[in-house]
Amino acid sequence: WLPDAHTAAPTAGSVILAGVLLKLGAYGFLRILLPLFPDAFATYGWIVALIGVIGIVYGAFVSLAQTDLKRLIAYSSVSHMGYVMLGIGAAAWALNGNPDEHGLFDTAAMALNGAALQMFFHGIITGALFFLVGVIYERAHTRDLSKFGGYSAIVPAFYATFMFTGFASLGLPGLAGFWAEFFTFRGAFGIVPVLALIGVIGIVITAAYILYRIIQSIFLGQYDPKRWDHWTTITGEHADGPTDMARFEKITLWPLVFLMILLGIFPTLVLTFFNHFSVDILSTLF
Repeated sequence: WLPDAHTAAPTAGSVILAGVLLKLGAYGFLRILLPLFPDAFATYGWIVALIGVIGIVYGAFVSLAQTDLKRLIAYSSVSHMGYVMLGIGAAAWALNGNPDEHGLFDTAAMALNGAALQMFFHGIITGALFFLVGVIYERAHTRDLSKFGGYSAIVPAFYATFMFTGFASLGLPGLAGFWAEFFTFRGAFGIVPVLALIGVIGIVITAAYILYRIIQSIFLGQYDPKRWDHWTTITGEHADGPTDMARFEKITLWPLVFLMILLGIFPTLVLTFFNHFSVDILSTLF
């Protein structure tokens, strides 16, 4: 249902859906279900992790096949929320073991930290991606990737903003998305190594659809004005080609890009808070 909801929603609706509403289910898992039903989670945690891995791989492969930019980002959300389920499921499955054995408590805490970081960073990164989709749609009035190409020199501010946001989404070291995936898989490999190894496929495919389906399709190659000529400015006036981001769009998006860079370099600004939360939950369950 998620891709259909995003496709039908306006830009603001997609930003709210990706940034806030999509996290409510995982928040309920962490704050309500896991503390209330630890035995059930310990028994079926591997199933939660398995569902997460299926979401990671399925969402990534389907994203790679999309031609509608907004549906591509929507399916990428399915994939990225799979990391959250993998982290939660791995931490829950660890409840079956001895917390003092092979650092299992610390490993479970890493998995939970990764899940929490992924929820937070995904809201920033994917919210920005949907806003960027809205930026180009307001001018081109289409989201068909085959209509674009060669825009890097024409809309440099939009290109740079999309590059940073896309690289953060694929988990490039030095940007926010990296730490969420790192902690999730660092914890999951110590608890459910087979599922974690399968989940790594999603990281590889994520890089493919970000670099190939988005960056190359929209920004690289030779610009051909005949490919799409129904351009307007942000105010609706006819334009001969794509126009760069307006001031209010930069004011909205660049603080999010700044957060991606800042939290990629200094993840402890939020990690310390999430770690206290993870340790408190696990201390009452082990």
